[in-house]
Amino acid sequence: MATSTVIPIAEYLKSSYRPDCDYVDGEVQERNLGEQDHSDLQTRLILMLMASDNRQYVRANTELRVQVKATRFRVPDVCVRARTAPSEQIVLHAPLLCIEILSPDDTVRKTRERVRDYLEMGVLEVWILDPELRSVTVCSGATMFEHREGTLPIPQTPVVLALAEIFEALDDYE
Repeated sequence: MATSTVIPIAEYLKSSYRPDCDYVDGEVQERNLGEQDHSDLQTRLILMLMASDNRQYVRANTELRVQVKATRFRVPDVCVRARTAPSEQIVLHAPLLCIEILSPDDTVRKTRERVRDYLEMGVLEVWILDPELRSVTVCSGATMFEHREGTLPIPQTPVVLALAEIFEALDDYE
């Protein structure tokens, strides 16, 4: 549950939220999720990333807390780390990639703030998946580029994902 009351980091870290929430400068912030498209894309991404030919290079998790700053914790829809990255209950080392899947209630302002937090932490790329447009916006440094076809490589790995295969997850219900 979102609150405007400032709570200590220790209280946030020992609390369980269903679904998990972000923590931004003392405020617990709800995340938009829970719809079919969102869930289907999240599942598809995990299956693709953890396929036997990819798992030697990456580890992928859903809804894993990432400490992006001293007083900020984000919970990306999918967090991709190098297979050799340290195993952390809460991610403190920058992942290779954070993936956010848009929900109808997501705003540009809030999404940009999340992307900025990841990039400032040192995350190499942030992907924003738009189920409605079937597009992926890749954010890296100060650039954003929208992709509607082709493939996308996971930074610093030989792992490549085909957009058509990702968005096939939405075809079962049309």
